[in-house]
Amino acid sequence: MIRAFFVCAYLLLAAASAVAQIPAEPEPGASPPAAAPAPAPATPRAWSSMSPQQQQLLQGYKDNWNSLPPERQQALARGSQRWLSMSPEQRSNAQQRFAQWRALSPEQRQQLRQRWQQFKSMPPEQQQRVRESFNRFRQMPPERRMELRKQWRQMSPEQRRRVMQRPAPARRNPR
Repeated sequence: MIRAFFVCAYLLLAAASAVAQIPAEPEPGASPPAAAPAPAPATPRAWSSMSPQQQQLLQGYKDNWNSLPPERQQALARGSQRWLSMSPEQRSNAQQRFAQWRALSPEQRQQLRQRWQQFKSMPPEQQQRVRESFNRFRQMPPERRMELRKQWRQMSPEQRRRVMQRPAPARRNPR
């Protein structure tokens, strides 16, 4: 149970660092996406090439747009397009996550970035197990989650390491 908590917390922290930029899962039966080609060097993005809605979202950058590195311009343009494609509920959730991110210390942010990289380096099957564990953790009663967090915090780093190295317990059939 403690292992499941750690895996869940790991995924939660990783997701927070990515600010919900996890790509959507492919539909069942869909063929896997082709390998992405090596990225070409970013070219400057003209302000006028963006939609009026994107320009409105990014109006704070208008005066210094041409002095931004091309990579930053491209990232801002992609982000504004992604924002415009979100539902109001998705936008609200994204704003909440961003506020949580801004409230973190630089050290916490760096730790989350590292955890996200660790998560992304896992094999897809292991990533899926982490997601499933996280979902099980979220479905637990708040009291149980608090109890598991407390147990985890009281463990030494060595005890945590041992818990993480154990195989996941077999699932109980709720029937």
